Amino acid sequence: MTAQAPERLEGEPLIQASSVDHPLYEAVVGACRTVYDPEIPVNIYDLGLVYSIVIDAEGAVEIVMTLTAPGCPVAGEMPGWVSDAVGPLPGVKSVDVRITFDPPWGMDMMSDEARLELGFM
Repeated sequence: MTAQAPERLEGEPLIQASSVDHPLYEAVVGACRTVYDPEIPVNIYDLGLVYSIVIDAEGAVEIVMTLTAPGCPVAGEMPGWVSDAVGPLPGVKSVDVRITFDPPWGMDMMSDEARLELGFM
């Protein structure tokens, strides 16, 4: 379940656009918000770790995400936590969670809510 994102062709965007218009999108985002980075008391979505959520017409969900650092101690477990949160949603056929470090995560990727919670605002 944890594979590196495929190599990009020149000119391709770093992050594939999310399926924001899909009826399952908000539910998938909500499920991602139930998964927390154990080292930072903020959910992975508001931390900016979820780069894209792509949902096809059959309900197959592909999530590309990153970690706060390549040496994250839960790197092997995090994709399973995300899959376990999203998989039970009604209408979800399958979940594929992929980890990438391109682009690397930075604190500027956090939502305003996460910044506020962590005292950066």
